[in-house]
Amino acid sequence: MNLNDEEQAMLAGKLGEPKRWALDHMMKVGKMFDAADFVPVSQAHMMADTESLGNACVEFLEGLASHPPKQCRVAVPMITDPRGVDLSYYQPLGQTEAMANLERRTIAACSQMGILMTDTCINYQTIMPPLLGDHVAYGDTGVVIYCNSVLGARSNFEGGPSALAAGLTGRTPRYGLHLDKNRKATKRFVVKEQPKGLTDWGVLGGLIGRLCGSYWEVPVIEGIEVVPTSDEMKHMGAAMASFGSTPLFHIVGITPEAPTLAAVCFGAPPPAQQITKADLDALRSDFGGKGEKVDVVVFAAPQLSHVEMQQVADLLDGKRIHADTSLIVCTAPTVAADCDRLGIIPRIEASGAKVLRGTCFYNQYAREIGEANNWKRLLSNSTKIVNIIAGYGYDPALASMEDCVASAVAGEIV
Repeated sequence: MNLNDEEQAMLAGKLGEPKRWALDHMMKVGKMFDAADFVPVSQAHMMADTESLGNACVEFLEGLASHPPKQCRVAVPMITDPRGVDLSYYQPLGQTEAMANLERRTIAACSQMGILMTDTCINYQTIMPPLLGDHVAYGDTGVVIYCNSVLGARSNFEGGPSALAAGLTGRTPRYGLHLDKNRKATKRFVVKEQPKGLTDWGVLGGLIGRLCGSYWEVPVIEGIEVVPTSDEMKHMGAAMASFGSTPLFHIVGITPEAPTLAAVCFGAPPPAQQITKADLDALRSDFGGKGEKVDVVVFAAPQLSHVEMQQVADLLDGKRIHADTSLIVCTAPTVAADCDRLGIIPRIEASGAKVLRGTCFYNQYAREIGEANNWKRLLSNSTKIVNIIAGYGYDPALASMEDCVASAVAGEIV
């Protein structure tokens, strides 16, 4: 790879061991993907939940953080994905003190490096949303697909070490979606059934992701008749990335790089594939379960926005969660602070539900807390979470937000 003078100094260790490690790591990534050089990034976002890190990776972070501040502090603003433990509420979930201590050590090491502990997968709704053409280094798949597609920023899926390396050096290898040629449409879908709510948008995204099935496929979507909300786009993108590893989509006439179909195509557009109501219903049928007992209802993946939190509160007003059912709501710490101020969280928790701050259900030791609480049947309005949660020992079902709340009150899937 071609290195400038500053990058050569980093690689030689002249700017300290943390930056030497970071540059060396990114050179290996860049060589794997035939990157010619590096591209400067304005910010980085790292997945570093302790369930994934384990003790070895936390020790690695602590080792980097032990160097002098000038050597170990990040070079660009850097933020974090949801944590593995809400330290204000973890023992009632069945999480252990060992899990909490690992979280505390991670927070201390990251803070020493100047990483902002935002603990969110909805940074584009809370802090520093990137701009059209902005090169960034993001780790969470839902963050990447939203910022690439809806905002027109440029990021690949960065693994935890790569995101950290980008934060320490202020750059990332120039490959993948940092290049114009890889942002053009490779598949084309025409929607014949209009989505009407968050879950509908998630199902549409999940189906398109399943039909793409590759990180290198870029779908362009036609036939959408209304401009979706930020939350609707959030659910569609998160599901698309979950089902297909898709990091970028275009919607003709809506997303910034697709004012027209021709704008996102090389020459003739790809052949069109129709998406019908029957196609969407087929995906939904994988996650049914009406009339069955529900153990836990989850609103998460992605974390809830202010608007979603208010919607949940409105649906729960005057109601109580069934004695044999739990309701978990996950949101960003900044959203939670505002919702506390606005009286939204007290309204939610008056029903018997619990709001978790800075975590997301599937990466907070989901298997362990499921076993601790005897949770098996899980219901959510998130197409993303029902796609992945079976791997943690759950039997998932999918429903609208309204039906999820009704089911939590009834104790069975309505």
